[in-house]
Amino acid sequence: MADALSRSRPNAEILAAVLTVSGVVHAAKPQVFDPVVPRTLPGSARFWTRASGYAEWVIAALLASRRTQSIGGLVAATFFVAVFPANVRTLRVVRKRGPVAVAIAVLRLPLQIPLVLMGLSAARADGDRP
Repeated sequence: MADALSRSRPNAEILAAVLTVSGVVHAAKPQVFDPVVPRTLPGSARFWTRASGYAEWVIAALLASRRTQSIGGLVAATFFVAVFPANVRTLRVVRKRGPVAVAIAVLRLPLQIPLVLMGLSAARADGDRP
C-alpha cells in the first residue's frame, strides 16, 4: 500500500498545484471563463465560473492530503471529464480572437487526457490496483 501511495503521490501533488492555480484564476478573472460556460446549464455563467473555481480548490485539498488522495484523484478525473464541454465551447468563443487563441484552445483539448490519467493514478493510492 505504501508503495502505491509513493508512486501516485507526484501526480497528486502536480494536480493539486494545477487546480489551486486554476481556482485562483477563476476567482481573480471570472469574466474570462463566463463566456465558455455551456448555455444549457441553469443559472448564471458567473455562478458556474465561481463554483468550478471553488470545486478546483476542494479537489486540490483532497489531493494534497495523503488520507484523501485516493478520493481526490477520482473526483479530479471526474471533474476533468465534466468540464470538457466548456473546453470545447471555448473553440467557438475564441474564434473571433484570432488564430493564436484558436490554436491554444485546440491544444488544450488533448491536455484533458493526461489530466484524467493523472487523477486516476492519484486515486490508486489505496493499493488495490496494479
